[in-house]
Amino acid sequence: MIKPNKPLFTLGLFLTFFLLSGCDYVVLDPKGPVAEEQKNLILYSIIFMIFIILVVYALFFIIVVKYRERKDKLDYEPPQKEGSKLLETIWTIIPIIIVIALSIPTVKAIYTIEKPKDESQEPLVINATSVDWKWVFSYPEQNIETVNYIKIPAGRPVLFKLTSADSMASFWVPALGGQKYAMAGMENKLYLEAHEPGVFDGRNANFTGEGFAHQTFKVTAQTKEDFEKWVNESKQTAPPLTQDQYDQLMLQGPADVMTFSSTHLQWVDHAREQDYALRVREKLGQLPKGTVDRKKNEDIPLSYMGSYKSEQSGHEYQSHSGSH
Repeated sequence: MIKPNKPLFTLGLFLTFFLLSGCDYVVLDPKGPVAEEQKNLILYSIIFMIFIILVVYALFFIIVVKYRERKDKLDYEPPQKEGSKLLETIWTIIPIIIVIALSIPTVKAIYTIEKPKDESQEPLVINATSVDWKWVFSYPEQNIETVNYIKIPAGRPVLFKLTSADSMASFWVPALGGQKYAMAGMENKLYLEAHEPGVFDGRNANFTGEGFAHQTFKVTAQTKEDFEKWVNESKQTAPPLTQDQYDQLMLQGPADVMTFSSTHLQWVDHAREQDYALRVREKLGQLPKGTVDRKKNEDIPLSYMGSYKSEQSGHEYQSHSGSH
């Protein structure tokens, strides 16, 4: 009976899982300059580390074979040495070289993606606000606001100003670039751009509770003409956003796709008013479980909390405390 080779079996199992998993390796199929820069850095790092692994395994194999115990020299005892300055210098310098070789392109890539590739073009500004569990996008120059979807012109840099109304979220469009955090009371900036028209998936990449899986959105990159057409149509046909409507969006739970012909920036900037959503929930009686009463400095009783059903999915969500 042939005994299975465990290392080969493990390798085969790993390759089978890797090749047949059905994963969409979208980060390796970039659709914008930021994602392209990050893909190149990822591939460089992988190739560099594979080279290191191959060298280490080659040296390991040579040493094991060359210096193994032999039947004709069972009594041989190698001479004992108390160190080698040459070897110690080599294995100290090599890791330093490795760190430098990985650090230089990483730092260059970080500084490259922190500004638009074509600085001669004025970027489109979009304020992206995370709310449990939805995304609100404001176009201040166009005076348009959308919920759970974005439209951008292809070939033009987009400056996303990221903040949050409550939990710390992470804004991520894998096809266009890496994620960046959105936090209440502060603003992070993220430059993205699409090379060509297309529809790309975006999501919150930071776990924020039971509705986290529904906090997704679509990014549609259009030609300049189609984008301008959408802007004009939205201004003419979309209703203006009222403060009551916006306050309803502050409650925890998913939301449907929406378009408005005005933005919430006329009332609140969550980068400067981090407790706005909390005050709205206090007023509407929908505070998450475990929220501290700011006046009495004690927990709100559980009987004060409610549950609600998403009109979009039909799922019922129990109020909970997020990362506030």
